[in-house]
Amino acid sequence: MGHWQNLALTAIAITMAFDLPEEYLEETFLASTGPGGQNVNKVATACQLRVDVYALGLQPYAFRQLKILAGSKMTLSGELIVTARSHRTREANRQDARARVIDLIDRAHIRQARRVATKPSKAAKARRVDTKKGRSTIKKNRGKVSFD
Repeated sequence: MGHWQNLALTAIAITMAFDLPEEYLEETFLASTGPGGQNVNKVATACQLRVDVYALGLQPYAFRQLKILAGSKMTLSGELIVTARSHRTREANRQDARARVIDLIDRAHIRQARRVATKPSKAAKARRVDTKKGRSTIKKNRGKVSFD
């Protein structure tokens, strides 16, 4: 991708940012692994964010795509669970979890281009059959040579 195309995609992602209502979120903080030294053992810095996807009222196509994108992060009861533990502070992990949820929802709203079904023309079918017949003849003539 060229430099300008990257900028264009970034601009689209910024303008499409989904607004995540607070009433559909549930945060829990748990003991984290990763950076933080001995502080990791004492402070619950990892953020587990649960979002009620049914309550968000997404379009059907966006909901289907979100289920595909989220994979195992989405429960059967329609809850999206994201755990962020890559930062040392609780607030940074909280922001990271929210950003990841918003990114998933934004990507789910991008519609895929419809595929237009096509079929080969009569001439194309005839060319294909002629080619097959030609190959068949070539292969038939490859047999053992007899001098009888």
